[in-house]
Amino acid sequence: MAVQLFPHISKSLTLEDGTTYAYIFIRPSTPDQPTFLLLHGFPSSSFDWRYVIPLLQKEGYGIIAPDLLGYGDTDKPTELSSYSMKRMADHLEEIIRMEHVQQVVGVGHDFGSVLLSYTALEYPSMFYKVVFSAVGYVPPGPFDIDQFNAMTESILGYPTFGYWKFHDEDDAGTTIDANPDSFRSLWYPQHPEVLKANLAPIGAAKSWITSAKVTPLPTWLSEIDAEKRKVVFKRGGYTAPLNWYKAVMRHINESYAASFTTEQSKQILLPALLVVGKDDYVCVPDFQKPAADAYLPDHRIERLECGHWIPLEKPAEFVALLEGFARQA
Repeated sequence: MAVQLFPHISKSLTLEDGTTYAYIFIRPSTPDQPTFLLLHGFPSSSFDWRYVIPLLQKEGYGIIAPDLLGYGDTDKPTELSSYSMKRMADHLEEIIRMEHVQQVVGVGHDFGSVLLSYTALEYPSMFYKVVFSAVGYVPPGPFDIDQFNAMTESILGYPTFGYWKFHDEDDAGTTIDANPDSFRSLWYPQHPEVLKANLAPIGAAKSWITSAKVTPLPTWLSEIDAEKRKVVFKRGGYTAPLNWYKAVMRHINESYAASFTTEQSKQILLPALLVVGKDDYVCVPDFQKPAADAYLPDHRIERLECGHWIPLEKPAEFVALLEGFARQA
């Protein structure tokens, strides 16, 4: 996605282990300006930062926005072990090191926040500050999807991560590839309640997609942009991106997570900002706060009037928060 759609500000880099990453790269206008490392989530790519990047560039900030592993113009390995958070954190560190970037503000959205969590733990000196969007800090440790869904259902009346069960199926990628418009309309709806009713409950996402349901595009996603993302995912497919879910569900990260033996070792001492959408019914704002309170001793939380897709729905407000946070002493 990065090289295809942003050829003049993108590049590719083959890392020491042979993995090739594509990323948008803009140097800061002056050496004292921070560089924002923008980490997208699922089902996205660097393209989902398209409203944010020009606003940051206009103010002179540096930008590195990779297509993360499995996405866009970056490699798409088939082995689940390739999608360990430690390995992908190592990749990000190598990109930053090879580009000789200083004063990095890490920004993660959705699953990108999970990768940012691990990267900031492993390489704290690489960052100046960190920002979590929609999904807050995720400490290393085992994750039981059934236990989590039971907990959220007991509190909210519905399980929030029911779709993870579908994403863990071996043929989920081909099912989504066969129904791209239905999948897009489920994940990028005009009304956030669509996610609550048709993504969050167990079995609902697969039912929606295989029934080929389609809803109108949201106001913040144009027909042209919807076609661009469809073309890119048609070329690469969804099987590789879904490996992020499978790696978690099949415990790929747990041996590394076990190396953090104390609660203190899981803390990120960097200044941190958590931005949540008031109407996010899947990554529910109130569920992001406990980990922030426990593991981010220097953090604040900002809540915007939007759903899950904060950088797309409220780009100007989001960038204003990023700028203010970056400038704050």
